[in-house]
Amino acid sequence: MIAHTERIRLTGTPTGHRVRLAEFGEEIDPLQREQLLAYGLNAQQPLTVLQQRPMTVILCEQMELALEHSVAHHIWVEEEAQTPS
Repeated sequence: MIAHTERIRLTGTPTGHRVRLAEFGEEIDPLQREQLLAYGLNAQQPLTVLQQRPMTVILCEQMELALEHSVAHHIWVEEEAQTPS
């Protein structure tokens, strides 16, 4: 079976879930976008959500990044849909 993916906001991703970066929303400032890219947040990059409060904290490769919700809200990720067994 082919796994389908669903795009969700990073702020809507439950703690402990592993997702892939889909895209940055247009609302993110170009300079901030460049900074995120420099930290390794590239398209299809696997991420693990470590916490959502008080900030969104993700694991990107072996680096933890803390993101303000105003930024994380405009980052779109893909999570593989659960397929029935």
